[in-house]
Amino acid sequence: MSETVVHLVRHGEVHNPEGVLYGRREGFHLSALGVRMAERVGEALSSHDIRSVVASPLERAQETARPLAEALGLEVGADERVIESSNVFEGERFGAGAHALKHPRSWKHLWNPLKPSWGEPYKEIATRMMAAIHDARLRAEGHEAVLVSHQLPIWTTRLHLEDRWFLHDPRKRQCTLCSVTSLHFDDDRVVRLSYSEPAGDLVPRGDKAAPFSAGGAAPEDRP
Repeated sequence: MSETVVHLVRHGEVHNPEGVLYGRREGFHLSALGVRMAERVGEALSSHDIRSVVASPLERAQETARPLAEALGLEVGADERVIESSNVFEGERFGAGAHALKHPRSWKHLWNPLKPSWGEPYKEIATRMMAAIHDARLRAEGHEAVLVSHQLPIWTTRLHLEDRWFLHDPRKRQCTLCSVTSLHFDDDRVVRLSYSEPAGDLVPRGDKAAPFSAGGAAPEDRP
């Protein structure tokens, strides 16, 4: 029986002073604190038997993966399947005194939380993430692999694997900045899930997912 671990790492803090929902937009990089977080998670994982480091193509994920890859002498790969979820509110402001959901023009997108009507369906997120995870497992069979992704894709994957309802409060997602959600496989079967926060002491107090910041804050359907 082959024992393999795939670590799902959330990216570090992003420089976003305007409180924009950046989603899949380019040009959003790690803040100075986010770089420190990436270095911390790189240090924490550098002693592991990691054979592959792959990240979402977005800058913040690639930048989070870089310290670990450099420590291991590996290249950072890119996989579109672990990218942030799509969202019609990308580019809107949700911070610094502004909140896009207060505008009536936004309400037409909120009619169906089960799809959800404002973004990528949750089942599709879980499907693409699991495909990327199994490919990572095969690349590192018998060893370990890292996928650097985003909060909602990682959390949706966890809910799917634990056969839990997708219905949840985004503020209670156990997936903080630069956290590590580790999937332990026996052959092709997940037998255990573990979670750690190597950069937990660097996360600003009150860091929470803003509504729709990672795909939605409304009820979801089951996996």
